[in-house]
Amino acid sequence: MFRHTSHLQFEAKPEKPDAHYARKLQELIGGAYGEMTVTMQYLFQGWNCRMEGKYKDLILDVATEEIGHVEMLATMVARLLEGAPAETTADMVDKDPVVAAIIGGMDPQQAIVSGGGPTLSDSNGVPWNGRYIVASGNLLADFYANVAAEAQGRLQTARLYNMSDDPGVRDMLKFNLARDTAHQNMWLAAIEELQEDGLEGAVAPSALFDEEHSEHAGTIWHLSDGTQGNQGRWASGPTPDGMHEFSYLQETEPLGGKASAPAPDPLLYATSPANLGLIEKAIKKLT
Repeated sequence: MFRHTSHLQFEAKPEKPDAHYARKLQELIGGAYGEMTVTMQYLFQGWNCRMEGKYKDLILDVATEEIGHVEMLATMVARLLEGAPAETTADMVDKDPVVAAIIGGMDPQQAIVSGGGPTLSDSNGVPWNGRYIVASGNLLADFYANVAAEAQGRLQTARLYNMSDDPGVRDMLKFNLARDTAHQNMWLAAIEELQEDGLEGAVAPSALFDEEHSEHAGTIWHLSDGTQGNQGRWASGPTPDGMHEFSYLQETEPLGGKASAPAPDPLLYATSPANLGLIEKAIKKLT
């Protein structure tokens, strides 16, 4: 069950409308790392969680907060679109600099589809996609994905912060930046606690270690023309899971045979040596 309050988690009031920036801000709503993604990612992680207690409570606390972040951004976009004319032609924009300034580079779908409000899409108008979310049922794997999602979201928020000089917009984004920082640290702390609780090892999932080709579990293959790949912590010494040793393979050889596809089904009409004669005959008939 969810309940809604009409008060925003934090204020979302621009000093003045800016339809161009409203389009940019759509990325934080419906982009791959936008608030809609983390909202649905955390909700489904919580609903998929088979273990009652602190981890599920954490996931659903953060998930529900993220719904509020979508609302804040949606409200901000609507307010940034305030005053954007409903009847605007190219001629009007060319002749009136005020109209041109208001309309800017706004997404026409914000006027045509949503009636002057936000859309569930990114800054290019691409609809949000449920494939963006990660909810595997494995908490360690999911929490690593959450850290990455918050890091990317914070990065994009920081970039958008520098694209606006509106005090109201910046004030809201400062709050969002702080919450992204908090959430990154929450997920990192939760990863540490999962490991302390013995629910998973340093690698998710920690199954089939005895089945994998363990001789390849710590090797780094030198496959680029860079010269410093062997100078990091990942090139020598024990692995974070404590079960392997890192090593750097300067000279590498492929372990598999030559890549080749099998002969195609004749009814698929794929080009292959088997049907080259047929193609030659067909060309002769045409000529």
